[in-house]
Amino acid sequence: MREFSVPATAAVAADENLTDMVQANAERFGNAVSFRRRVDGTWVDVTARDFAAQVLAVAKGMIAAGIGVGDRVGLMSKTRYEWTLLDFAIWYAGAVTVPIYETSSPEQVEWILADSAAKAIFVETAAHEEAVDTIVPGLPEVAHVWRIEGPTGDAAGAIDELTALGAEVSDDDARERRGRVGADDTATIVYTSGTTGRPKGCELTHRNLLAEVRSDVAAFPQLMQAGNGLLVFLPLAHILARAIALCGVYTRVTLGHTPDVRNLVDDLQSFRPTFVVAVPRVFEKVYNGAKQKAHAAGKGKIFDAAEATAVAYSQALDAGGVGLGLRIKHAVFGKLVYSKLQAALGGRCIAAVSGGAPLGERLAHFFRGVGVPVLEGYGLTETSAAACVNTDTAFRVGTVGKPIAGTSVRIDEDGEVLIKGDVVFRAYWNNAEATAEALEDGWFHTGDLGELDDDGFLRITGRKKEIIVTAGGKNVSPAVLEDRLRAHPLISQCMVVGDAQPFIGALITIDPEFFPAWKEQNGKSADATVADMVGDETLRATIQAAVDEANQAVSKAEAIKKFRILPVDFTEAGGEMTPSLKLRRAVVATTYKTDIEAIYTR
Repeated sequence: MREFSVPATAAVAADENLTDMVQANAERFGNAVSFRRRVDGTWVDVTARDFAAQVLAVAKGMIAAGIGVGDRVGLMSKTRYEWTLLDFAIWYAGAVTVPIYETSSPEQVEWILADSAAKAIFVETAAHEEAVDTIVPGLPEVAHVWRIEGPTGDAAGAIDELTALGAEVSDDDARERRGRVGADDTATIVYTSGTTGRPKGCELTHRNLLAEVRSDVAAFPQLMQAGNGLLVFLPLAHILARAIALCGVYTRVTLGHTPDVRNLVDDLQSFRPTFVVAVPRVFEKVYNGAKQKAHAAGKGKIFDAAEATAVAYSQALDAGGVGLGLRIKHAVFGKLVYSKLQAALGGRCIAAVSGGAPLGERLAHFFRGVGVPVLEGYGLTETSAAACVNTDTAFRVGTVGKPIAGTSVRIDEDGEVLIKGDVVFRAYWNNAEATAEALEDGWFHTGDLGELDDDGFLRITGRKKEIIVTAGGKNVSPAVLEDRLRAHPLISQCMVVGDAQPFIGALITIDPEFFPAWKEQNGKSADATVADMVGDETLRATIQAAVDEANQAVSKAEAIKKFRILPVDFTEAGGEMTPSLKLRRAVVATTYKTDIEAIYTR
């Protein structure tokens, strides 16, 4: 058993809550630009004073509507300015935010609203409102459904309605309500996306989130500075995006929101953030897109050489220093290639933060070598986002960093990662049995397997419940193989299989964005679909090469022997992926049962 602890840098007082930062910013830095909102295609400044006034006005409306201290309020919307505004307004009114992914099905929404006994819900669109209206009759606790978008599609709906409704509530009454909430009161109930079974509601307190914020600020002093810019594009229903957004408000980083990643490149170039926060799949897409574009333009050899140089440069930094020859090559490619990648992120981006899933080592070295280090961290909803993170001064590729301030990490006898500290959640809402299973003497059992090195860096090696045991008794962690396979530009998703089977196999899907370029490069018909080509020898040879490369990371007994290319990708809409892009293995295993059987019978 190994353990590593980092002392807290700042305590959370009993009378603090998350709205204190909004109030303090308004009083001390009222003219500072807290947000930039997209209005008719233009970024419009919102000062700290204006934001606080809007939060207060909406909170007064909720108080007038009968929302009481501790009441749960659902929030179902894409990432947008109003999401953050409503989150703080709910807290200001003394209530508890219950985030809901805007892609959730009516059945999922019904479960979350019923389980949390929500008194109200904010929805974004008319379509959301129609869907919620079909389930509200069966939920007598829900007294209000407020829609963010007005009749013309702008944000003049719930905000204006509640501002008008709360006009008769005095500012002093609202401030008194805000003051009744302390650090150990519940701030939010975040329902895990649920790779199996019903999602569980993680009860996070104001203390949990304030501890997370202060530890993140200590970890990223160069990023969390007043005047820096952060563009939030991950779903705010996901704890990672929400925690980093809270850090931005706390440190007066200027925040922007964008809901549609299809416009992400344009938004990055117009907003020009200092740093971004994303899941590994976004970084894979940036890398693969740049590589595809270079090869399509006949500059593939230059890009490949620049990529190899970036990786070698980053590796040399870890090995003790960069030689003169490599330094010169790196400088040349800096002008030819790296500057274009930096420009795609807006031209001002000095770093990125990654979480939610493992980032491949080669990709981490590549971005670091390009000049945009991806600071990979690790955490769960139950740990209020990051429990460990790589930083500018403590960075080790292949790990998820050291524990954040005030947090301890222990590796149990069976290899499971345990976490303790103020960031660890209080309980699963209405689920004492699950709480007892997950929390023991303050230690949270993550379900992940890992290793701690002598310096306290944590390496995640797999998922306890996902360990595959072959017919020969070999224990195999699928994550190692899957992470390496997904790094290939032609592969979108994959799932390693082989439980109780004689060898390891894999289901593999093709990336729809890279597929057209691959067909052109290999002389295939532009009209051919993946379904048309699952048996194509050239396609199978490309995937086989990726499988061979991935197999180098494991022993012969753990290597993938056979694979199946699937005709369609795994998607959230199809049920195979969660909103946070985690694989629902049970769903995939059921849906593609015949394909899995074919691996072992043909």
